[in-house]
Amino acid sequence: MQESENATAPAPFSIDDSPIARELADLTSRRRALDAVSLDFEGKTRILTVSNQKGGVGKTTTTVNIAAALATLGARVLVIDLDPQGNASTALGVPHTADIPSVYDVLIDEFPLADIIQTSPESPNLLCAPSTIHLAGAEIELVSQVAREHRLRTALEEYLAASTDRLDYVLIDCPPSLGLLTINAFTAADELMIPIQCEYYALEGLSQLLGSIRMIQKHLNPTLHLSTILLTMYDGRTRLAQQVAEEVRAHFPSEVLTTVIPRTVRVSEAPSFGQTVIAYDPQSVGAVSYREAAVELVQRQRVKANEEGN
Repeated sequence: MQESENATAPAPFSIDDSPIARELADLTSRRRALDAVSLDFEGKTRILTVSNQKGGVGKTTTTVNIAAALATLGARVLVIDLDPQGNASTALGVPHTADIPSVYDVLIDEFPLADIIQTSPESPNLLCAPSTIHLAGAEIELVSQVAREHRLRTALEEYLAASTDRLDYVLIDCPPSLGLLTINAFTAADELMIPIQCEYYALEGLSQLLGSIRMIQKHLNPTLHLSTILLTMYDGRTRLAQQVAEEVRAHFPSEVLTTVIPRTVRVSEAPSFGQTVIAYDPQSVGAVSYREAAVELVQRQRVKANEEGN
């Protein structure tokens, strides 16, 4: 009887088999894979507008963390903060008080973009054109301006043509509304990146945004196209998040990145310290995920360029 009881006794629990241990092992493996990545940045400067008319989807968080991740990979990146709240400027540790030259001066007073750009303390490869509170009134002031939809594009083209230090990426963070600031962002960019929150109503407003893009393509910027969708605030423990991810991938199979950004405390905490999560906690799952998304962003473009070359 004793032998029978011993035979059916469960195996002793090992801490190495716990869910936390498996997660740590997976994260370590992902870090090693990222450390082994080597990328060359060449060709035309990629200009991406990061936009979603639905608020709270991680738009600014995505902009600054993708930018910081690209900088750690060796790219030279400029973030243009078009949101009057200035959250991207804050996250990059760039001063943006009312008396500092900003994107407002570029759009309204035609300041050269070079005169307002600051270098983020995180990296010499990470630049920022900051927003200030003055930008809140720019929507109204732009109405009477000549070529009001093209003012950012003109300034950016002049900056890229005159700059001796090549930029690899320009990421434009715009407000969660379709006003003249957002239209300027769409007109200035070649690509659109849309962060989509993995929660209920994730696709709400997306059809409206894509309709707006078609209008921009038709009347203002025929080169603009949706190149990238990034799933954010993903919680793999919930069936809802999995369903949202499946639905988005079904609608946009070639645009959605394989990488998803999990909902983590570290990502939320970082801006309060004036940092991206890449600098705040580079070993965290949030930082690793954004670095993976940045690598995928670069590699996908390279594959696409090779296919078009063939």
